[in-house]
Amino acid sequence: MTQNPIHIVGGGLAGSEAAWQVAKAGVPVVLHEMRPVRGTDAHKTTLLAELVCSNSFRSDDSDTNAVGLLHHELRRLDSLIMSCGDRHQVPAGGALAVDRDGFAAAVSAALEAHPLVTIRREEVAGLPPPEWDCVIVATGPLTSPALADAIRERSGETSLAFFDAIAPIVHRDSIDMGVAWFQSRYDKTGPGGTGADYINCPLDREQYEAFVAGLVAGEKTSFKEWEANTPYFNGCLPIEIMAERGPETLRHGPMKPVGLTNPHNPTVKPYGIVQLRQDNALGTLYNMVGFQTKLKHGEQVRLFRTIPGLENAEFARLGGLHRNTYLDSPRVLDPMLRLKAEPRLRFAGQITGCEGYVESAAMGLLAGLFAAAERTGRALQAPPATTAMGALLNHITGGHIPTIDEGPPSFQPMNVNFGLFPPLDHAPKSPDGKRLRGTEKAIARKRALTARAKVDMETWISGAARIAAE
Repeated sequence: MTQNPIHIVGGGLAGSEAAWQVAKAGVPVVLHEMRPVRGTDAHKTTLLAELVCSNSFRSDDSDTNAVGLLHHELRRLDSLIMSCGDRHQVPAGGALAVDRDGFAAAVSAALEAHPLVTIRREEVAGLPPPEWDCVIVATGPLTSPALADAIRERSGETSLAFFDAIAPIVHRDSIDMGVAWFQSRYDKTGPGGTGADYINCPLDREQYEAFVAGLVAGEKTSFKEWEANTPYFNGCLPIEIMAERGPETLRHGPMKPVGLTNPHNPTVKPYGIVQLRQDNALGTLYNMVGFQTKLKHGEQVRLFRTIPGLENAEFARLGGLHRNTYLDSPRVLDPMLRLKAEPRLRFAGQITGCEGYVESAAMGLLAGLFAAAERTGRALQAPPATTAMGALLNHITGGHIPTIDEGPPSFQPMNVNFGLFPPLDHAPKSPDGKRLRGTEKAIARKRALTARAKVDMETWISGAARIAAE
């Protein structure tokens, strides 16, 4: 290696993507992953980019969905995470879901084979040594205590934390298809899908109400004293926490009965629906969509087997709970994801306060591009805030609501969404020039936002390529 390498701490989605982008730019990289030297409460393998929660990258619709737009931008920037996800997709209606083991194995193999990537299986305890002059910290929500304490001390800010819960996985052959049926909501197709990609289990009103009561009354995992006031992230609430918000909450969330017809009893509309999504390429495992939980394992088995179709369910994995940590990024990071107190350190992924697989990969991609450009003396600008990546970056590094009188930080983890994008400078109209209303207006607005983003991303990519060639 003729150049000093860029060091990346953490081999999850963000760290793996960052390493790929740095190496692709011709800069040597050392990727430090602590597993299996030190394990975590959530990881089960030693593979890089292991998916510890859902196997879904969510919507792949790049015309009317902000997540799908982010997929599009990642693909345009040669994302390793997206290319491996596309190669290992499994049916999931309008979403992109992946075979989690095949996906992680592909990411690991690609990085292991790259001549500019060195992978070291070791824990980085405390701040990286001073001789590492360019570092990307992508340790995710499960940062080791020693490193988390060092970051907290160096940044001069109190790191925040929240709980993230994991959904159970069921063996496909233990589901009673005489009760359940295959169908995507509104028969919607997606990448690798047919429009009949989810297994649906129907509940009548009595069954639904008994199930909700069981969730509320069920025995939960207890918290340690220091965890008691840690907030949940709303995008990944445990099912029983949602149930506690009101008996009808789940019917407007993961158990909503709309867009589905029970072929076993087509004249009766279910009061609630439990959906399961394919979790591996073989189609032998299905995860319970939206059923993240902190119920104790015995309670999970007992309660989930009251769901019609799951009376004899066998679980490959039961739900669990882990504590996530993230920075108060708008206070401590600059617009290029560098720590203001020590600019040699960049941060990427969920530790920055972005939430979601593709969001983490996107911030890893940008951190990698920024670090490689800096190492090679190029002046790479951040993508425009009108793009999905730029909007998410802007939220992380300054797009939050300021706190008042130095009170508790207002910054919260966020999935990419159209609320992060700058507003349009005009209201979309119908082809005949008339003002749109209701659903048509909302869809037209989303299409206009994504169309603008795609144009602006292409302009940014062209500029970045021109800078790289100079």
